[in-house]
Amino acid sequence: MLKKVTPLLLVAAVSACSTPLDRRQANGNDDFVNAETTPLLTIPQGLNTPTYSKEYDIPVVGNNVNKQLVGKNLDIRAPLQVLPMAEGTHIEESSDSIRVVIESIESTTDLKQEIFDVINGYLNKNNIAVRSEDLTAGFIETDWIENDEIIESNWWGSDKVYQLRQRYRYQVDVKPHGRSGSVSIDLVEHQEFYDDKDQKILLSGEDKRRYTTDMLNNAIAYMSIKRDQAIRAARIEQSLGIKVDLVTNATESAYWLAEANYKSVWERLRLVLPEMGFDVVDTDNSKGLFYINLEESGGFWSSLWSEEKLSLKKGNYRLLLKETDDVNQTKILLHDVEDKPLSDESITEVYKIISDLMQEDRKVR
Repeated sequence: MLKKVTPLLLVAAVSACSTPLDRRQANGNDDFVNAETTPLLTIPQGLNTPTYSKEYDIPVVGNNVNKQLVGKNLDIRAPLQVLPMAEGTHIEESSDSIRVVIESIESTTDLKQEIFDVINGYLNKNNIAVRSEDLTAGFIETDWIENDEIIESNWWGSDKVYQLRQRYRYQVDVKPHGRSGSVSIDLVEHQEFYDDKDQKILLSGEDKRRYTTDMLNNAIAYMSIKRDQAIRAARIEQSLGIKVDLVTNATESAYWLAEANYKSVWERLRLVLPEMGFDVVDTDNSKGLFYINLEESGGFWSSLWSEEKLSLKKGNYRLLLKETDDVNQTKILLHDVEDKPLSDESITEVYKIISDLMQEDRKVR
């Protein structure tokens, strides 16, 4: 069958390039494989044997070395390295495996689910089908991944194509506390065809490591993009102001009600309290407590509200956060050093400055 080509392309009717198999082999022939061992010089009787240099002695082959990896079977390409580019990742490498250790960067995120979403997102982005997966068992196994490379393009006949087919299995392990885990990868099946003929490639351990390293790097690079996006989104969310209302009623002491979840209010107060003139002496996130101290009650507070006399005195206080039935609302209570609520008057006086600072949008860094 004649292919449609432009006149300019007819100048080169047939083009050829090296195959992937050629590119992994040393140039030239491999006659050295059948080289014979030359015996040492025969020294006539009565003469001294010369001192031989050991500079070019070939080391003895170890018992664990695959002795078939010589000549054309030996891959001369430099090994690849795993690159833990994503935030919160590093490498744990042993003689037989490579694992990327992944730390959680967000306490509210299910780390195992995050890793599964990243791997599936990467596979989906590259149109790689998943044959099977199990979140509980912690694995994702791909279907066949096919890569075709035209080696010889013939304008009047069929192209000669080199096809690489592979399947991979990702193994995800997360520790019981859920704050760290790891992901590793195995090459499950491998096939190579040239012009529809099976090349029956013998893969060494380094061959498999090269393929799995490349595949693992791609997934971690995708995680890097997703984590950077999540960190950026979290910073933007944290930079947005939080509306705070003053709540007073006859049944309980006055308090402030912030229109945000507990974590966001906690993080914002870490910035706002020092700006209000409080020293944060200690914190207890599990109890929602800020232990704070006010060193100056006169000059500092008067500068905020002109010369109005305030009831809040210098000394130690407790700021307490409490979750409400609405996850997007958080109560803020101000108590004295003995953990007793301050007067409604004091809560009302401080409300103006804390409300303004909490509602102020911050720059994203």
